[in-house]
Amino acid sequence: MTTTPHRRQHLPAPLMEPDGDRRPIIGTSAGRALAVLRIVYGLTFLWAFFDKLFGLGYSTKSGKAWIDGADVTAGLLKGSTGPLSGFYHSLAGDWWVSPLFMVALAGIGLALTLGIGMRVAAVSGVLLYLLMWSSNLPPTTNPVLDDHILGAVAVVVLALVAAGNVWGLGKWWSGLDFVRKYPWLR
Repeated sequence: MTTTPHRRQHLPAPLMEPDGDRRPIIGTSAGRALAVLRIVYGLTFLWAFFDKLFGLGYSTKSGKAWIDGADVTAGLLKGSTGPLSGFYHSLAGDWWVSPLFMVALAGIGLALTLGIGMRVAAVSGVLLYLLMWSSNLPPTTNPVLDDHILGAVAVVVLALVAAGNVWGLGKWWSGLDFVRKYPWLR
């Protein structure tokens, strides 16, 4: 009986490069699915912005809009419950709260919808989602999780996979000189 000795093939080890600021590579279908998710989340932020701006009658009643001079954050802040309610009650009526909230809704919504500034949108989105989540603890449908936590996780994932590069302006945005100089703006 003859045996053939097993030869070890000396294949070079793959080179591992740090991800750095390279765009992740994902499949076409996954990229499109993530683009749809990004756009849908962006439009929910923009919808909330326009509803509060004009009082379209959904979350914000007609006549109670920001353009009518109403404090669009008062209901959430004054209705806060749980361990942080004192903090949120103290913010109700402060001159800077509603404008900052409205800028955040518009900025996050535009960034996600257009696929630009995904890192800034993710950080801002997580902060806004966590603030809204913590304003009414515990959540009514689950002891810990609710749609705010899901949204926070989703915007982080969208930024990590560079979801703005598919059906968005992410590639163009990333190529701008000031964005290349300051990669955190991606």
